[in-house]
Amino acid sequence: MKNIGLNIEQPTTDCDDHHCPFHGQISIRGKLIQAKLIKNKARRTAVVRIEFFHYVKKYMRYEKRRRNIIAHISPCLNVNDNDSVTIGECRPLSKNVSFVVLGRTN
Repeated sequence: MKNIGLNIEQPTTDCDDHHCPFHGQISIRGKLIQAKLIKNKARRTAVVRIEFFHYVKKYMRYEKRRRNIIAHISPCLNVNDNDSVTIGECRPLSKNVSFVVLGRTN
């Protein structure tokens, strides 16, 4: 198991996934985001939702916006739907996937 250089609890189980940040060849660089895991139905892929506020200059108010991000889940991580997770940016793994789930947050 390699050290990814972040203060994140490492998983206790091993895996043979090449796209695992702890056991594979993926390095984490760029953004670290805490979000809510929405769907975990596809194989090793999850949909994560980010909610944020956007300022509307004309009305001098904030509006609520949200964005869905598709992230890769390694089999050594035990996360379920509606969990709060931390995701990290990595190189593009496929056409739509450029993030990896790093673990569950409290």
